Amino acid sequence: MLQLFHVTTVESTAHQFVQLFVEGSFMPIFTFVFGFGMIKMKESLNAKKRKAGLPLLRRFALLGGIGFLHSTFLWEGDILLYYGMIGILLLIFMNRQPKTLIIWSCVLLTLVGLLGLFPENKEDKSAKETKQHIEAYVKSTVTLYAEGSYTEIKHDRATADPMGKSPTEMLVLTMIAPMLHMPLFLLGMYAAKRRWFADPAQKSAIYRKYMLIFLPLGLLFKSYNLLYPAQIGAGTGLLVGGSLLSIGYMMAFALTYSKFSSSRLFEYFEAVGKLSLTNYLMQTVICTTIFYGYGLGWFGKIGIILGCVLAFLIYALQMSISIWYNSRFKSGPMERILRMWTYFSFDGKAKRNKRKKTTPAIEM
Repeated sequence: MLQLFHVTTVESTAHQFVQLFVEGSFMPIFTFVFGFGMIKMKESLNAKKRKAGLPLLRRFALLGGIGFLHSTFLWEGDILLYYGMIGILLLIFMNRQPKTLIIWSCVLLTLVGLLGLFPENKEDKSAKETKQHIEAYVKSTVTLYAEGSYTEIKHDRATADPMGKSPTEMLVLTMIAPMLHMPLFLLGMYAAKRRWFADPAQKSAIYRKYMLIFLPLGLLFKSYNLLYPAQIGAGTGLLVGGSLLSIGYMMAFALTYSKFSSSRLFEYFEAVGKLSLTNYLMQTVICTTIFYGYGLGWFGKIGIILGCVLAFLIYALQMSISIWYNSRFKSGPMERILRMWTYFSFDGKAKRNKRKKTTPAIEM
């Protein structure tokens, strides 16, 4: 869609940089962390002699509910509703052995790669109509979002059809979507069970090894997609390369942490993570206020480079606020609500199950 805007060579180069190093390579990290956290929560509940199924089900249901409200009233790019639904599906795998999880992860990643094996036929009538529909939608959206009122934008969010697909086609896409991200969800669950990040100082050599494998491999796959978008396997390069690169990023981060865990910078990352749900929703509030017509109206106006700079500034601001907030409060407001609902507890903590099993008396 970049051709719809008048961009300079520098902006176009910046866009390619973002496509190669960022797009499609951070969402898998979040899905990995989601699966990892799910297993850690299960282990914590089991240590308190409690079953994890019902608390996790409540947690995912509330995430889905928050996501529905988020997408309806603030931003259609919400991910929480999707996470809530996927989380319920992941309950099937919660008690599976690590070997089962890694096999499913690899099989699904292979299937995802096969989906992108053959390039789309740009001469196909349906493909042309879809492209024209999306371009028309983007053009109208730029004006509406930059100048429209909250009511107008909300109405468009609820009624617009960006892709122009039939209900049947949308149903098929909805069924395929979970498969695209399931490999990293399952890999995160596998990593938690295999204790990948326990005692990181002793595992720095392992982190380095996998970083040196997955970083270049992911970049190679994604580069192929960018350089030869119409060739066989270009879609595979995009779909699989993003996941491979994300693994490389995680290994690089783990390696850095194993060497510099006492650095002040990691305290800032930790602070943001403790308020992850609150920070995620606040990013929507901040960015819609900056970009939408009922705020500053910068939508489609600041370019790619300034957009990246703004993203870093917003994250830096959230780092500072998170450090300040965590020094005064034990948990974020949304995190507290989520924990209270998950554990059915006013203090947001899981209680140890004190019930003792009784054994039947043996008659002599």
